[in-house]
Amino acid sequence: MVGITELTVETSLKMGSENSTVSQTEPLPDAWASKWGDPLHIWVGGTDVTRVQGWADAHLAAADAEVQALVAVSGSRTVENTLRPFDEAQRELDLAGSGASLLTNASPQKALRDLGQQISQKVAARATELSLNVQVYQALAAIDASNSDAATRHYLENVLLQYRLSGIDKDDATRERVRALSDKLTMELLSFQRNIADSQGKILVKDETELEGLPADFIARHTAAACGGQITLTTDEPDYRPVMTYAKSESLRRRMYLAYSGRAYPANEVLLKQVLATRAEFARELGFTSWAELATVDKLVKAPANVRELLAELGKAAKPVAEREYAQILAFAQKHMPDLKTIPAYGAGYWMELYQREAYGFDSLAVRAYFQFAEVQRGVLETMERLFHVKLQEVKGLELWHDAVTVFDVEDATDASKTKKLGRIYLDMHPREGKNKWFNAGTIVTGIRNGQLPEARLNGNFVGGDARDPGLMLYSDVVTFFHEFGHLMHAILGSHQDWVGTSAFNVEWDFVEVPSQMLEEFLRDKKIVDSFAKHYETGELMPDDLFRKMLRADAFGRGLGYERQIALANYSLELHDRPVDEIDVDAMWKKAAKDGGPWEWVDGNKGFATFGHLMGYSSNYYTYSLSKVIALDFFNEFRGESLLDGPVGMRYRRIVMEPGGSVSAKELVNNFLGRSQSYEAFREWMKEGIEN
Repeated sequence: MVGITELTVETSLKMGSENSTVSQTEPLPDAWASKWGDPLHIWVGGTDVTRVQGWADAHLAAADAEVQALVAVSGSRTVENTLRPFDEAQRELDLAGSGASLLTNASPQKALRDLGQQISQKVAARATELSLNVQVYQALAAIDASNSDAATRHYLENVLLQYRLSGIDKDDATRERVRALSDKLTMELLSFQRNIADSQGKILVKDETELEGLPADFIARHTAAACGGQITLTTDEPDYRPVMTYAKSESLRRRMYLAYSGRAYPANEVLLKQVLATRAEFARELGFTSWAELATVDKLVKAPANVRELLAELGKAAKPVAEREYAQILAFAQKHMPDLKTIPAYGAGYWMELYQREAYGFDSLAVRAYFQFAEVQRGVLETMERLFHVKLQEVKGLELWHDAVTVFDVEDATDASKTKKLGRIYLDMHPREGKNKWFNAGTIVTGIRNGQLPEARLNGNFVGGDARDPGLMLYSDVVTFFHEFGHLMHAILGSHQDWVGTSAFNVEWDFVEVPSQMLEEFLRDKKIVDSFAKHYETGELMPDDLFRKMLRADAFGRGLGYERQIALANYSLELHDRPVDEIDVDAMWKKAAKDGGPWEWVDGNKGFATFGHLMGYSSNYYTYSLSKVIALDFFNEFRGESLLDGPVGMRYRRIVMEPGGSVSAKELVNNFLGRSQSYEAFREWMKEGIEN
């Protein structure tokens, strides 16, 4: 997933430091270096709050200067004298926003996380002010771009559309109300996300017998002595996922489930209602009947009705598969518990795991031994190198926001005779207090051709961050790693455009998950998995038979999984496509849970309070579903050859990844497939589990 509160573009200052990947075109001003540190990296130069605030304010001032220069132009409007300074202003704003987002989501210091949120609010307010600046809009609208290249025309057309969607054509009073609503919404969104990051549920284990069934390395890390006298588990992923999958104790699983689904409640219930009301009012001010209508008009789907059509089509493929899968799991569970009538939601992962062991001879505990974090990371890096024809070189000795972060420069490997740096990635892979609890990727610095190289970061919460922990990952964790790296590579390869505003993540939002979901499918290839799946004690490769069982077991459950995805997508849509007085977030969440699968509802489930996608994706959680359809269609182009070494990989890089947002997503699909996307690959993928 792409970072959902990221404001992600970089600075117009063409200068560098030890931490920069910039091609330095002018010397670093002494005034900047002495006051604020590195102009590209908010964390460089120390943790003094005054310095960090000054760093952000300097970028905001630079953005203001670009806007003033744009407005002051006399004579005819051109791409260079008007669109260029507009793009420069965006660079400054978005660099400040990216730095603030990093602090909010990853800084180990609460004072800096608080400051990051404050800076984000200031950046968003300045961006809103720019989006409602009539003089700027009129100047942009006056540009004759008929002789410009296609990417520039595409950019200008999109900028003008976004201005109209911001209410630029409304009267002064309406624009002022829109400004106030936008500022209010920013505060609400940031507070919702911050509550999630700061929330950590904890449960006490009554005695060691409650840990029966859990992996030995997990139990070793959770003794009474290791936990200070009382075995304590948290709702962070390294504790939550194993408990829900392996713990024999139904009581422990139930307590963990409720602690996990109760995070950030009730505070975020209040905030969610406020967000929905603010968005509805915002949409009405702009002349739309609902926020969902406003939020889809510039996406591939164009309208809420088309989202419903998409989800209905996917439901036709998923529902019969899900019904058959659940019947098999329930029948299996009833052999062990004859009085069992339904499986509660906190038993879903546990009974799925046991069923897969019996039906497929697959034990995910056995697979963990082959997925040691350090080896998996090495294998992921090597896979990216081969697929995208790049070289990833570790960079050490940099000042970073936390000492657990690792850094790699991305170099082009298409020409062995020369080294060309493409960008830099930062991997922040393990959980810690105050850090964002989820997995996402976002930009730190968005590149621009001949100006600044792109930089991106991965926020992970994988096992392996504790010296006592060998870092044995679940297969699903490995899939997540591949997924997030798809975003990283998109951010690097797709951000070498002439305009910051046409970088990778500026493609239509319902396409942005395609590169990440497409990479998940590469784990079907045993040769790729062999590059990192080595037993952590013996070094032996994963046996072929175990690999086949793993894939067969993984295919089982797709129907159940996608029924849930469809239900969540419908939930996010319905929250934003009906009158506010008809919304009951709790009751609708319960309905979504029941629609999303056959698992028995558990009272106390307040999962909407940590459904962070409602902030960044708003009504458009369907993005994952449409992107999956396209990703599977894309992956079929790789079949019949070596996934990494054939010509399709480079064709994919050139046609899909490198254009970034310089062309429409529809063109990207047609250029790669020679046609529009089809549901057929999704339907076949959905049936694989049943056929196995």
